Amino acid sequence: MKKSIVLLFLCATISCGEKQNKVVVEPAQTLEIDVKAELAKIEQVRKSFEQTVKEKRYGDLGKFTTDDMISIGPGSEDWIAYRKLREEHGNKFRYDSIKMNPKETVILSDTMAYDFGVSSVYYTDVNGIVHEMEDTFLVIMKKDKNGEWKLFRELASSLVIE
Repeated sequence: MKKSIVLLFLCATISCGEKQNKVVVEPAQTLEIDVKAELAKIEQVRKSFEQTVKEKRYGDLGKFTTDDMISIGPGSEDWIAYRKLREEHGNKFRYDSIKMNPKETVILSDTMAYDFGVSSVYYTDVNGIVHEMEDTFLVIMKKDKNGEWKLFRELASSLVIE
C-alpha cells in the first residue's frame, strides 16, 4: 500500500511539474469609426438619391441599393391608389420628387447603420394634379466592399411620426 501511495505521489509530482502550454488570448483589434464622417457619407447618399429621383433618372436608382435589397412600402389608401395608377399606365407615374427628413441616423458598426425618419413623396397624376404622400421609414444601410453605403432593407409605414 505504501508503494502504491509513493508511486501515486511520484506520478502526481511528475505530471504537475510538466510545463503547461499557456493559452494567451490577444485582444481583438477594433476599428476606429469616424462617426461624423460616416454620417456625412450617409447624408450625401440621401441627397444623391433625392436628386436622382428629381432628375427622373430612375434607371440609376439601383446604384443606391444592395443586390438583395428588400423594401416594404406603406399600405394606406393613397399609396395603394398610386401603385394601381402606375400599374395601369405601364409604370409611367414615377415619383416627381422625394424629400427625406431623418429623425435619427445611427452608425451600428463599420458596415451597418440605420436611418429613421419621415419622407414626403410627390407625383403628378393623369389630370396634372400633384399629390403628396408621406410615410415614416426605417432603412437599414450596409456598406459595400468599396466603402459605399447602400440601402439594404426598408420598412415604411403610412403612419407619420411627428
